[in-house]
Amino acid sequence: MTSDPARRNDLGAYWMPFTSNRQFKQSPRMIAAAEGMYYTTTDGQKVMDGTAGLWCVNAGHAAPRITEAVQKQVAELDYAPAFQMGHPKAFELASRLAELAPGDLNHVFFTNSGSESVETALKIALAYHKAKGEAGRTRLIGREKGYHGVNFGGIAVGGIVNNRRHFGSLLTGVDHLRHTHDPERNAYSQGEAEHGVELAEDLVRLIDLHGAETIAAVIVEPMAGSAGVILPPKGYLKRLREITREHGILLIFDEVITAYGRLGRAFGADYYGVEPDMITTAKGLTNGVIPMGAVMISSEIHDAFMTGPEHMIELFHGYTYSGNPVACAAALAALDTYREEELFERAAGLEAYWAEAMFSLKGLPHVKDIRCAGLVGAVELEPVAGQPTKRAFDTYLRAWDKGAHLRTTGDIIAMSPPLIIEKSEIDTLIGILAESLSA
Repeated sequence: MTSDPARRNDLGAYWMPFTSNRQFKQSPRMIAAAEGMYYTTTDGQKVMDGTAGLWCVNAGHAAPRITEAVQKQVAELDYAPAFQMGHPKAFELASRLAELAPGDLNHVFFTNSGSESVETALKIALAYHKAKGEAGRTRLIGREKGYHGVNFGGIAVGGIVNNRRHFGSLLTGVDHLRHTHDPERNAYSQGEAEHGVELAEDLVRLIDLHGAETIAAVIVEPMAGSAGVILPPKGYLKRLREITREHGILLIFDEVITAYGRLGRAFGADYYGVEPDMITTAKGLTNGVIPMGAVMISSEIHDAFMTGPEHMIELFHGYTYSGNPVACAAALAALDTYREEELFERAAGLEAYWAEAMFSLKGLPHVKDIRCAGLVGAVELEPVAGQPTKRAFDTYLRAWDKGAHLRTTGDIIAMSPPLIIEKSEIDTLIGILAESLSA
């Protein structure tokens, strides 16, 4: 082991995820600290966090309740096995989440990430149908442009091409609905897009093609975040719910981004008024402090497993860190923070101001669409000819230099600030993006 500080900080050793590694290591953007709405870089620059970390720091950085809860929990109970034993905070957290979740989503399975939450929901869907005597229901339906994490199941049902193309055939028995991105008809949409409810009928096409008796579940994001804040058409999610219920197919909402206040409600299911059979979550569950995910599951699904001898394991699935005590402490403190500071209500109250600020960017160079809902928004740009993603990435770099951290996906700039953002900070954030676009 070397004791040379320069060697210990050699940038070459770390293969960074979803990063242009060579570009980054030529001009690193290094963060040393964070508090509230701001990062502090290693050279002392303050940078406004316009993306809540990676869609997850909903209560702002270094939230006092969460920090204190984690510090206390590490000293009290740092780890407890999740298999055949438990600890009080895991059960308390599950009860709190079941109370928060819509409808009869009364049961919670803990994971460590959004990717694991998706894998868990897909496996539960398959096992549920087998438990019900319908073992032929093995097909999974995702959607084009969907993002469901990076594990094999998630990228199989996902529909972002670059996330799929390098990894072989993935899972078999997977099909995809058509995407709902329609900038020609739905440019400059807020909340829900006006056109495209008929796209839900694509599920009927897949049912006719494969047979309803072969389909286990449909998984969609209520609002597709990672693909660039693609909003559902009015009535689309409700129509999916009707079709899936009619044919005995489970409906899974991937709410890794939309849960815990991003749309001004506890869940996107609440925002859009549709109750699925399962909801996958992560990110804002612990405010990004400790990796953790959770799947909310209906009583009907849960109870189908609770048969047979009581000493037998009902579901052969789980993780070493399921319901980790430190993660549970962080999540409970995050829920307390959301409630006591009324952050969901705060986000709802800022939605109109946020939308007005976002739409003020209309008409700036190369802007071809703006979309927003709750406290999330996207600016879609005309790509540079022959150089896809370059215009958005160059805009991102200019904004960083001006003191704001944004997110790019393709030639789309996405923003999802912490829910603690002030109106004046919205003005600053959008102003920096406007300057960066104009440049």
